[in-house]
Amino acid sequence: MTKPPRTLVRRTAWPESASRPVVTPLQPSVVYAAESPDALDAQYEGRVPGYAYAREGHPNADVLAEKIDGLEGVSGGVVTGSGMAAVTAVMLGCLKAGDHVLGGDQLYGRSLRMLTDDLPRLGIATALADPTDIAAIEAALRPETRLILIELVSNPTLRVADMEGIAALAKKRGILLAVDNTFTTPRAFRPFAHGADIVIHSVTKLLAGHSDATLGYAVARDPVLQKAIRDTAVTLGLTPSPFDCWLAERGLYSFELRYDRAEENAAALAEALAGMPGVERVIYPARADHPDHARAAALLGRRSGNMLSFELAGGRAAANAFTRACPQIAFAPTLGDIGTTLSHPPSSSHRALSPEARAALGIGEGFFRVSVGVEPAELLIEEIGAAVAAARA
Repeated sequence: MTKPPRTLVRRTAWPESASRPVVTPLQPSVVYAAESPDALDAQYEGRVPGYAYAREGHPNADVLAEKIDGLEGVSGGVVTGSGMAAVTAVMLGCLKAGDHVLGGDQLYGRSLRMLTDDLPRLGIATALADPTDIAAIEAALRPETRLILIELVSNPTLRVADMEGIAALAKKRGILLAVDNTFTTPRAFRPFAHGADIVIHSVTKLLAGHSDATLGYAVARDPVLQKAIRDTAVTLGLTPSPFDCWLAERGLYSFELRYDRAEENAAALAEALAGMPGVERVIYPARADHPDHARAAALLGRRSGNMLSFELAGGRAAANAFTRACPQIAFAPTLGDIGTTLSHPPSSSHRALSPEARAALGIGEGFFRVSVGVEPAELLIEEIGAAVAAARA
């Protein structure tokens, strides 16, 4: 009878191989064993590479961060457990009590909540201003303003920020400029080339692209600032799952293909929607009737993205009829999936605002945001066209 190997639990050596895996290995280990206290000191002091505890970093997060670094043209970025975890790491890593932060007035809903509700509780003053209006941005600044946070393309009205004006103003005043690049992605826009100091992503969206991984990413141009962001993420436990990092890395390999196809589909859908009875308006940066069309062309070139919005006549009744009439398109408050998704801001991202406040932003009950996917464009247009007709009826 063969005796079992006399090996302690967890002490089995990893099998050696003369070849290496083609796919990045998934490493879910929470802890890593060191050879000795001296060896552990060498790791923590940066004299040798290595891992100790997954909250402080793990291989799958570092592999993913390096790939996103390459897309943004930087190094040293940190992956976090969600897009809002990345925003949190930036805010708490760069700000202190007594500082003031200015945000664009159409940021992602939870970013707005952080600025209006959470940061003030910590002694950090905040304000919001229209990022398309440089005079409004300048008027909202204070002597203690430390950071400006904007999205180049706003959610969900797709207004385009005056990036050049804001960057010049921030540089002149010695203020940090952070750009949430989730909507545009580095495929369309690279904020560091336009004067940004910090870039944030919800990797959950277009970068990962399959609605099966929840992650964020943050990187600062200044290594000292980046260390502060990373240290905050580690201390607060904003740690990403190795499995989600592994899934997102897989998604990145098709990112450019997915982005290009979805962008082509979005342009075709915007054109089709504009000709449909019952559609009151279509919002897409590449269209000549977009209020920031010239600015979008200057900043994005021939890129226009996969996001568009439109408004149906008929208000909430038409909105309900529309979603029921296109069952093949997910009605879900997300974006960036490989498949097309519909979002209704009045009942999701902007439901906390009063009808009057939504109206001031141009968001009525018939307003929809579409994250366009990679389906055949003709099928997408056919499905949405039939739903528009049903809503009109």
